[in-house]
Order: sequence, then C-alpha cells, then structure tokens
Amino acid sequence: MKKAILIISVLFIGATGFAQNKNAKATIEVDGVCGMCKDRIEKASIQAKGVKSAIWNVETHQLNLIYNEKKTDLATIQQSIADSGHDTQDIAAKDEVYNQIDPCCKYRDQQVIDDHKQGGH
Repeated sequence: MKKAILIISVLFIGATGFAQNKNAKATIEVDGVCGMCKDRIEKASIQAKGVKSAIWNVETHQLNLIYNEKKTDLATIQQSIADSGHDTQDIAAKDEVYNQIDPCCKYRDQQVIDDHKQGGH
C-alpha cells in the first residue's frame, strides 16, 4: 500500500510540475527609436493578458518576451503593440494611431531616425 501511495505521489508531483511549465520565451522585432518608444512598447506588451516580462532594446529593436501560452499568443501581443503605434515584425500600426505618437518617436521618418543616431534625442 505504501508503494502505491508513493507511486501516485510521484506521478502527481510530476504532472503538477509539467502543468506549471507554461511560460514561453520569444523575441520579436518592434520599430521604435528612443526611450519613450521603449516605455510605450513595453507597457503595450504587458497590457496583453498573460505577458510576464517585456524588455525592448532601442539599438537592436528586439523585444524579449516571457508570456503564458495558455493566456495569450504572439499575434495578440503584437496587436497590442501595434495598437500603441508601433510596427512589429508581423503587424503594422494603423496610420491614425502612429500619427498620434510623439514627434520624437516617428520611427518611419528617416530624419527622426538620423537625429536619434546623432544623439539629437
């Protein structure tokens, strides 16, 4: 009887441990040019239910995510980012949303990109 209880306990613990392994990691490309963009992109990512961590790199444009695959997916996260005014690798922000972001953040404008590269902002 003790052996049966031990086996059941081991199976239960193993199944519980497996069920909790639901966090996925992903890296996606998101357009932006500055610290204000970083804040907006990370906030929009976290607003997608199930996102636990979002860190965007201004230089590489890479957004590193940790999210719960049972609660969200990359398409939902990218849509949230696009809804904040930033293009992702798969979803472009609508022009009317993009046009509302700060002039310093107009990543589609080559002059703004050049200004940031020269330390203008």
